[in-house]
Amino acid sequence: MNVRKQNRPVEILHVEDSTLDAKLVHLALNDFSVEHRVHHVINGEQAMAFLGRQGKYENAPRPDLILLDLNLPVKSGRDVLAEIRSDPKLKSLVVVVLTSSECEEDIRACYQLNCNAYLTKPADIEDLMQTFKAIERLFLQVVAVRD
Repeated sequence: MNVRKQNRPVEILHVEDSTLDAKLVHLALNDFSVEHRVHHVINGEQAMAFLGRQGKYENAPRPDLILLDLNLPVKSGRDVLAEIRSDPKLKSLVVVVLTSSECEEDIRACYQLNCNAYLTKPADIEDLMQTFKAIERLFLQVVAVRD
């Protein structure tokens, strides 16, 4: 099913520990043409609690898109991705790694863990806006997703 055709806002889980990066991403997300809600957590443990609807996240929605940083405190983004892909209830979620790392090892590892895309955070705000337009178009308007 195309997310845009659903009669509800698109649910986005943003996993990012940098306050500045989170603000920039949320600014870029405000430019989305599809109705959406952003849920922000600051580390890998919070991400997994959100996805597992544990503790204060017991009423968390199932995200349509996860924007995942790799360099997280407590539990790394790579560990979060591995957990998502090993869980039968979560493995179909769309996970876009959005990180500052351009390390070939990180890129290869994330694709081996079946991330849907690996994007380096653009330093320029205009490039960031273009990156998010591409994310919206590909993952929220074109690609079919699960219920």
